[in-house]
Amino acid sequence: MLTNIRLISVQEYHKMAETGIFHPEERLELIAGQIIRMSAKGTAHESAITRTERLLRQRLGDKVLLRIQSPVQLDDYSEPEPDIAVVKLNPLDYEDHHPNASEVFLLIEIADSSLKYDREVKAIAYSKSGIIEYWILDVNGRKLYMYRLPSPDGYHSESILAEDVTISPLAFGDCAIAIRELLRKV
Repeated sequence: MLTNIRLISVQEYHKMAETGIFHPEERLELIAGQIIRMSAKGTAHESAITRTERLLRQRLGDKVLLRIQSPVQLDDYSEPEPDIAVVKLNPLDYEDHHPNASEVFLLIEIADSSLKYDREVKAIAYSKSGIIEYWILDVNGRKLYMYRLPSPDGYHSESILAEDVTISPLAFGDCAIAIRELLRKV
C-alpha cells in the first residue's frame, strides 16, 4: 500500500481548474483527495437522467432544487458531481458555495458503465460524509440500488429493488416513484 500519497484539497482542485490545468471538456471529479476521470455519457445514461429529473420535478415541484451533474462538496477533499442532487432550496441558488452534505436530501447516480465504482467508491464517500440517502439507477440491470442510514464505515441499509417496485425518498414520503418509470425505454 502506498503511504506517501499527496492528496489534493477542494480548494487546490478549484485553483487547478481556474488556471487551466484541465481541458475544458474533461469530465473530472475529486473523491478522497484524488482526481478521478468520469465515465463517458451514453445515451441510456442521458435519457435516464432526463426521465428522473422530469419525474422529480413533477413530484417535488418547488420544495427542492434539482442540480444535474453539478458539484456537491462532501468535505475538504471530496467534490463529486452526482448525476442528480436533490438539495435544499437556497436563496442564492448556491452561487456562493456548492451544496454540502447537510443541504442534500438525496443523491442519484445513473449507472450504465459505472455500477461497480458507484457502489463501492461513491457509496463509501457519500456515507462517510453523512448523505442520508443515495440511489444508483442501474440502467443495464434494470434495478435500483437504494442506500440509507449512513455511517463512517458505509451505509447500514442497502436494498436492491426490481423495476416493479414503487419507492419514495426518505425526506418526501408522499413522492411515490415507480422504478419502471425511471427505466422506461423510449
